[in-house]
Amino acid sequence: MPALDDGHVGKRIAAARKAKRLRQADLAREAFLSLAMVKAVERGARHPSDVTLESIAAALGVDPTRLLSSFTGTERRVHAALPEVSASIAAYDVPLGPPERTLDDLHHAVDEAVQWRLSAQYGLIAQHAPILLSDALAAFHTAPDRRRAAQLLVSAARSADAVAYKFGARDLSARLIELMRWAAPHAEDPLLSASVAYVRTETFFTARAHTAGALALEAAVDAVPTSSSTDAVAARGALHMRAAVIAGRDGNADAADTHLTEARRLAQLVREGTYLGTAFGPESVLVHEVSVAVSLGHDHIDRAFTIARQWAPSTALPAERRSGFWIELARAQLWGNRFDDAFESLKVARLIAPQHTRKHPWAAETSATLLRLKRADEESLHHFVDWIGAV
Repeated sequence: MPALDDGHVGKRIAAARKAKRLRQADLAREAFLSLAMVKAVERGARHPSDVTLESIAAALGVDPTRLLSSFTGTERRVHAALPEVSASIAAYDVPLGPPERTLDDLHHAVDEAVQWRLSAQYGLIAQHAPILLSDALAAFHTAPDRRRAAQLLVSAARSADAVAYKFGARDLSARLIELMRWAAPHAEDPLLSASVAYVRTETFFTARAHTAGALALEAAVDAVPTSSSTDAVAARGALHMRAAVIAGRDGNADAADTHLTEARRLAQLVREGTYLGTAFGPESVLVHEVSVAVSLGHDHIDRAFTIARQWAPSTALPAERRSGFWIELARAQLWGNRFDDAFESLKVARLIAPQHTRKHPWAAETSATLLRLKRADEESLHHFVDWIGAV
């Protein structure tokens, strides 16, 4: 993928704006910028600051690196925000005062953060997470409707955790997960607790405690109500998907297959969608089949190739999950000596969710290995490796 230099940023902004059928005045309004600034940036007379570029990208619904590949403002913003996120939950069990917004306004803000998480917009989450968590905690301690406040707190913490986990702040991620586990019972909703158990698997992945993680997920499956409601079916199915992956990483092919079989059965009972913040359905199961095949290693990667020949993720899946599919497929293609295909898969992943791809360790590892092994299209591969920070 060719590098994007500063001189192209205005043209790329203009092209993205026109693709969205927006006038310059529309973009200025949506990005909270002056019309003069937008015009100057598009014609190359002004170079956008980090804040300006992020505002424009948000208004256009794209990642800033789609407009300028060398952009590192997201990383700076996230790392600057992580201590603030940590501080906002330091006294999670101590009432510190009323929230700054109503419960309805907080609900809207949390829903927005959930969408940012699903689309891998980590910079936006980091920007808003500290005050969002502070307000969610304040609401939990003061709102008359504690069940609703607990649900909002869990969702807010999950969005913040996505940033902490992806950017390597694993201790903060573990604290956010414990906050979710502390708050979830107050919602009196076993399906919310199931979604927290799904997220908790991150701590087992980090510790490589795969056997313990498998046991925790099996216990979580048993705790889900046997109701035939769509949300209950999706909750059980998502936990089986997660259990299949951790079994795969543990090298337990039989257990992984058992969980995938149950996940497939449950997926036939619902449409692909997002249930309590977790995507589940037939397509999500296929993504996890690829993940399991890659986790089990070389003897199983033909399953990943078979799926990829017959199917590719649709936009029904969140961007983060679609990007993850292509990153996992690239790893399988690398092992199968399909180097050009692996690089193409990484480029697709970047196109779908740049921030997710840039922070995914397997994307970095695969691209760096490709650079050592292949020679075709070497210039583009160098640019990709530089962008992802693999060398």
